[in-house]
Amino acid sequence: MRALLIVNDSKTANFISRGLDEQGFVVDVAPSREIGEERAFTHEYDVIVLDWLLPQKDGLAVCKELRARELMTPILMLTVRRGIGADNLSVADRVTGLNSGADDCLTKPFVFEELLARIQAILRRPRVTRPLALRYSDLTFEPVNRRVRRGGVRIDLTAKEYAILEVLMQNAGETVSRTRLMQLAWSKTPELDKVVDVHVGHLRKKIDSVPGRSVIRTVQGVGYRLEVGVGRGRRRPVLL
Repeated sequence: MRALLIVNDSKTANFISRGLDEQGFVVDVAPSREIGEERAFTHEYDVIVLDWLLPQKDGLAVCKELRARELMTPILMLTVRRGIGADNLSVADRVTGLNSGADDCLTKPFVFEELLARIQAILRRPRVTRPLALRYSDLTFEPVNRRVRRGGVRIDLTAKEYAILEVLMQNAGETVSRTRLMQLAWSKTPELDKVVDVHVGHLRKKIDSVPGRSVIRTVQGVGYRLEVGVGRGRRRPVLL
């Protein structure tokens, strides 16, 4: 799962980034509103966290522009509480945020658990462009719930292993280079290819611990490919 943060202050951005990274998200933090808007259209994200209070052009205007340009990526809007002791957004603020095209609104300050729960709730909503589950042969992966099963047997993975498997399943049957894996499965690119090899090795052991043919193939000198043999499996994610 990939997330884009367009947040005004670095402290909040780092707080969200660290938390989502620990949950297996690959996070891009836009250093400015302009770069955030550019990335929203040049990269594919599962969710955008957008700050209402941005310099020069507020989050409402940004959200409206993204929707006007037909960007359908889910957006969680962040704003501040109004008045001392106010626990939630006023009804007017919430309506304004939702009418701008946001999928949900959350006030600052907040606890990370609520932010994560709201993002997961957004991602559970059915969308044509985002499959609820990826399936390849007897391997099934649910991105939102982070559930992996092979032949009906559940397999527990680390956050990084989830991220790697999602990339491989989205490109099932095609070779994914180590460089591409680093770009898609790491928020910060590791310095050594060996880091990728180690994580893929751990992932392969867990996936192959369930009886069946090995599904992660090494393409020498290039990278890895999800493959179980000619004529078997699905080459593209399917909506379950």
